Amino acid sequence: MDRRSFIKAAGLAGGTAALAAPAIAQGNMTWRMVTTWPKNFPGLGVGAQRLADRITAASNGRLTVQVYSAGELVPPLQSLDAVIDGSAEMSHGAAYYWQNKSQGLAFFTGVPYGMTSRELAAWVRYMGGQEVWDEIYDQFGVQGFLSGDTGTQAGGWFRDELSGLDSVEGLRFRTPGLGGRVWEKLGATVTNMAAGEIFQALQSGTLDAAEFVGPYNDLALGFYQVCKNYYFPSFVEPGLATELVVSKAKYQELPSDLQAIIKDVCQAEYDQVASDFYANDPRALQTLVNDHGVNVRTFPDDILEAGAKAAAEIMGELRDSGDALTKKTTESFIEALNILRTRTEGTDGAFVAAREKFFSI
Repeated sequence: MDRRSFIKAAGLAGGTAALAAPAIAQGNMTWRMVTTWPKNFPGLGVGAQRLADRITAASNGRLTVQVYSAGELVPPLQSLDAVIDGSAEMSHGAAYYWQNKSQGLAFFTGVPYGMTSRELAAWVRYMGGQEVWDEIYDQFGVQGFLSGDTGTQAGGWFRDELSGLDSVEGLRFRTPGLGGRVWEKLGATVTNMAAGEIFQALQSGTLDAAEFVGPYNDLALGFYQVCKNYYFPSFVEPGLATELVVSKAKYQELPSDLQAIIKDVCQAEYDQVASDFYANDPRALQTLVNDHGVNVRTFPDDILEAGAKAAAEIMGELRDSGDALTKKTTESFIEALNILRTRTEGTDGAFVAAREKFFSI
């Protein structure tokens, strides 16, 4: 894929276009979805467009969703604000991009040493996660839905090989969310930036390392042209989820069938995007290794151990937070994780270990 096309689509100069009011004709509506992803971006941008198309088709055009990729209407990391201020009806991104609004939002994307994507869906759908998420977003007049799943991500691209924990000190690293806080505790200097900005920052030397998602996306973004050390797996993003955010007032004004369509399409896309990444990540990794000379590495044990300690400290800090909703979210997450991990580690993990050890075909 052409990395330049993604950079151009991201529109990262920050320029904005005039926002037209949503079209309403003969009972039909057109809603605007702004996204944090470049146009046609593998998995994520494609998933946002497919979600919009599914809503349009399922509603027989009564609710048409028009997608604006990163930078087309607003800069990518202002997508949520566009819904809050009424400039758009929907945004598609990742909840941890907005943790400056509420630290509790980070729990609905990816938590260091936290839930896998299947565990996250179980918490949100069946163990109170959606309810506490709703409480957080009620403060801003919006409603959030899980809308995509990348699975466990790659740990990141590093200009130099990591020899151990000492090599993290002073590392200029692009990584968002609570994972960024973990890496800060390990000694890195952390920043967040949208997808289309990362390559240039690596190329110019502004960054020493970066993580985005995994091979499927990272191949398209061209990180291999600058960095050759690719670390697996991420210990800070074990099951990343994307979100669809809608204006709550406008959502509640919809007929019940259109509300159900939005909710059900989001749930279908959570699983669809997961399948897309699961199928295409390993194929993209083969290309990175075989065609581009990328070195696949694992993090040294002292980094993994220090990361786990830092993650536990951060969870404790959030649980003791003076913000009631952050505390409530953290407690709900921890309670669910401690139940769900017994299934993942005792059943799924044990099977995978047995298959790896004994089975080949």
